[in-house]
Amino acid sequence: MKAIAWTGYGSTDVLQLVEMPRPEPGDQEVLIRVMASDVTAGDARLRGLNVPPGFALPTRLMFGLLRPRKRVPGMDFAGVVEAVGRSVSAFQPGDALFGTAGTHFGAHAQYLCLPQQAVMYRIPDGVGFQEAVASLFGGMTALHFLEARARLSQGQSILINGASGGVGSAAVQIAKHLQAEVTGVCSTANLELVTSLGADRVIDYSLGSVFDDASDYDFIMDLAGTILPQIAYAHLKPKGRFIAVNTGLLTEIRALVDSRLIAGVAEERTDYLERLAELIADATLKPVIDRVYPLEQVAEAHRYVDLGHKKGSVVIQID
Repeated sequence: MKAIAWTGYGSTDVLQLVEMPRPEPGDQEVLIRVMASDVTAGDARLRGLNVPPGFALPTRLMFGLLRPRKRVPGMDFAGVVEAVGRSVSAFQPGDALFGTAGTHFGAHAQYLCLPQQAVMYRIPDGVGFQEAVASLFGGMTALHFLEARARLSQGQSILINGASGGVGSAAVQIAKHLQAEVTGVCSTANLELVTSLGADRVIDYSLGSVFDDASDYDFIMDLAGTILPQIAYAHLKPKGRFIAVNTGLLTEIRALVDSRLIAGVAEERTDYLERLAELIADATLKPVIDRVYPLEQVAEAHRYVDLGHKKGSVVIQID
């Protein structure tokens, strides 16, 4: 099968197209023919070890000290079950699934083998593979922080900084679904996009501050990593909370003792996928796809993501 292999950490030059044997499922495993994957900001940061402050050494210890232990990168996938192990009962050949391989990686290949307990779920009827995979990273992150952690509810106000990216575009739509009042922050080029996603107000950060002095918020969600907690607190209501996503180690430690701060890494859970399936099936969540690349051009997709200006998701079409 064709696959992308990464030979180390660093520039996009470490990503190479290779031929390798197709995996075979064990007793408890599912073999998936991958139809689409994606390159998220997280994929690009891990490849280049461009991780938040304090996480460089832990990242190497977790994923490989000198080079990644797993040969094939890629976490998110959408595809069709090709074969199952003899003890698998949850899925059968022909099932269309989307999910994440997590730290198992391997989604940037024509075939992927995962345990049946992995975080994956059936794609709703009428939803394409590209659309399904484009919903994963941003959708699960938004659900984790807005529903599970913040418990955002009707009538509350939220400012989302970085509203046009993979997570931001999903967060705007999910926040509106929860009947919150949404202010999105983005560049001039993305004002129309964020408005179309349902934001009640849009702030162009290139014109100055991401805040206007007229508003305080119940929640401020920073996806761009440009807002310090003390700045956010000045623009929160008395019981408001600051949601810091993809932040440094010190901020995550601070969140343990600071009740106004929500930080950390989004969990990957099957119940989040079930919720996502409902939202994309009824078009409540419409994943934004910026560009689509073939498997052979994964390195080019990484180069584009490295620029830091993608809108929504960058999808890899595999089959």
